[in-house]
Amino acid sequence: MRFLIIIPAHNEEDNLSFTLDSLQKQSSKDFKVVVVNDGSVDRTPEIIRKYTRTDSRFETINLQKSEHQPGSKVVHAFKNGLRTQPMDEFDIICKFDADIILPENYLSAVEKAFANNPEYGLVGGLLYIEKDGNWIYEGNSNKHHVRGPMKAYRKECFIQIGGLRETLGWDNIDSILLENLGWKEVVLPELHVKLIKVKGADYTIRPADYYGRYFYFLGLNRFLAYVASSKEAMKSKSPSFFFDIINSYENCRSKKMELKITKEEQKAVNDQRWRMLKKKWLKM
Repeated sequence: MRFLIIIPAHNEEDNLSFTLDSLQKQSSKDFKVVVVNDGSVDRTPEIIRKYTRTDSRFETINLQKSEHQPGSKVVHAFKNGLRTQPMDEFDIICKFDADIILPENYLSAVEKAFANNPEYGLVGGLLYIEKDGNWIYEGNSNKHHVRGPMKAYRKECFIQIGGLRETLGWDNIDSILLENLGWKEVVLPELHVKLIKVKGADYTIRPADYYGRYFYFLGLNRFLAYVASSKEAMKSKSPSFFFDIINSYENCRSKKMELKITKEEQKAVNDQRWRMLKKKWLKM
């Protein structure tokens, strides 16, 4: 099985070489990497050239800097990289971030999982971050969800879900859509992926605005959005946080901001969320 790996990169001079080095060290060698330089103004292009000049498996394209919005920017860069490649030459489509370090067996383990399980549509490992000199589990509450920095899709699954959406919440939308189509999302917990940079550190959007926009662009109906908002407010122990999230969500609704999913896909998202609600909260 052959891998196509797309890596969006914006001002990653401190991190990118670690990611690309870890790819060169992979036990599985049958892959192609496209690094999408998204308007970097640091040494990122120079670092990319070091690999493209010496390893024919590495390519790059250059984009003008796009607006830095959570979700949409990185997917926009990913899609531009994907458009340059012939999909029929690959079996597995990967979206990796430019600030991760993969274990040497990452690609081989993913390939084995896909080869042995035809129902697997999305496979990945677990993220680890450095704290006090040790690498510890990032702490995402859902250990069964493949996080955005290290997604590997079976090509047939990727095509069926319509690829990735340029929107906040894209890395949850993909999971819901593929499950709705009968594919499985699988985390291989033995694959520890090191995350060098903490996500969200350079976002300018306020947390309440983020959640409100996230629930809206995920396609949640009003009831489920309010339930999700109350959950976040309980986590922060702040009643006002609930109302701030709701205000952000309702603001998106009043403006009728464009969603990147169809009516049928919105229904799939809400049905899945309702099943989760009944299972976790109502014990049904």
